[in-house]
Formats: sequence, C-alpha cells, structure tokens
Amino acid sequence: MLRSSNKDSQNRIVILNPKGGSGKSTLVTNIAACYARRGEAPAIMDFDPQGSSMAWLERRSDSLPAIHGIAAYKKSINATRSWQLRVPSGTLNLVVDSPAGLSHDDLRELTRDASSILVPVTPSSMDIHATSRCIADLLLVAKVNRNERKLAVVANRTRKRTKSFERLMRFLDSLGIPIIAVLRDSQNFVRSAEEGVGIQEMPPSRVRPDAEQLERIVDWLDGWQERRRRALDLNRLAVRPRPAVLGKSQFGSA
Repeated sequence: MLRSSNKDSQNRIVILNPKGGSGKSTLVTNIAACYARRGEAPAIMDFDPQGSSMAWLERRSDSLPAIHGIAAYKKSINATRSWQLRVPSGTLNLVVDSPAGLSHDDLRELTRDASSILVPVTPSSMDIHATSRCIADLLLVAKVNRNERKLAVVANRTRKRTKSFERLMRFLDSLGIPIIAVLRDSQNFVRSAEEGVGIQEMPPSRVRPDAEQLERIVDWLDGWQERRRRALDLNRLAVRPRPAVLGKSQFGSA
C-alpha cells in the first residue's frame, strides 16, 4: 500500500484502530494541519471508505496552508494502483487514515513501512477491548518490534475525574506502550472537523489545552529518525558475535 522512493527520509504516520468511532480521522487531520502550519506541505492518504479525511480537505479553505490528499479508498480503472497512491516528491510527512476491520494481511501491508503508528482509544469498554486486540495484532501479526519504539497510544475524547477515564488509563498503563497525549472530549474538535481547519489554526485562547496535547503528539512524531537510529543500534548489538572461548575438552590444556 505505502511505497515511495524517499521512504528513508519520510515519516509515514499510520493512524490505526479496527473499531470505528475511535477518532482516527480527528488525529489524521489535526496532525496534517500541524505540519502544514509549519510549511512542510504534508499528505493525507485516506483508506477509510467513509472518506472523512478527504471530506475535511474539501471543506478546507484555499487560503490555509496546503495539504495534499490521496483518496486511497477509491479504485480507478483508468490508472494503476501505484499511480493512484503516489505521494508528491519531497513530502516529509505522510499521514495515513486506516479503515476499520482490517484483515491480518492488510494490517501487515499497511504497517510494513510505517515509521510511526498511533492507536487512538476512547474510554468505552468496547473501545478498550478492541484496542487490546489491535495492540496484540500489531505485535504478533504485523511483527511491530517494541524496540523500534514506533508504536504509541493516544487517549481520545476523555473526561478527567470520571470512572471511565480512570479505567482507560489503567488499561493503557498495562499495555507497556507509550501514552503520548490525552485529548479532551471537546467541541473544539467538532468545530475543526466542520470548518476544515486544525485545532492549532483556531483562536489560541479557545483551544490552548487541546493545542498543547497535539504539540505533544507532533513532538513525539518528530523523533522518528532518532528512534529508528536507536533501534538499529540495538539490533547491531544483538547480532554482534561473542568472542570464542577455547575449552580444554576441544583443544586440550595449554
């Protein structure tokens, strides 16, 4: 699914949760808007048949920083699949909106070249259960290596000081996966979706708590190259041959 010639210099950010309604498109559009605001012209690749990210782009004003959209859920008989999924040259950040109900084969293909994987989860019992299975599939089926530290969780639509929030945080702590942000159940996200803007493109006084959490997400995403370097170093150490020990049983005494 995700192939491009500049994959070593491109942050492929896959937003993934098999359950609908977890807030994948909210994360996709706001992350893309953060990068666009920095002048980096990101791209969104939307595999979700609902097309929420593409609909957000259509509502986005031409006066705002550009974001390239790829409607990957559409199939065309007039173009090859690779041509349809092409990413503009020089794109530094590609944000992928995944569909619900991925098969194991699709999960492996979607995450194969990912440099960052974010799993949003809401406080509902059904979402917690679905996320538990999703994390297990990423580790066991897609073979995402914990040492690469490219997998993280975002708590979404939360209300602090509630039992559901406490239950969610206990569950996330038990996963051993970094929780990089906690997003509020805020009307700011509803308005940003309706207006085709990112939270950080709205009046700062109205969105400050939400913008701060998004900054935490982007800060973590920006560290993908350092995480990859550390993972490569760990792998080299793991395969480094140990010096041979000459035993008496093999070579006799000196």
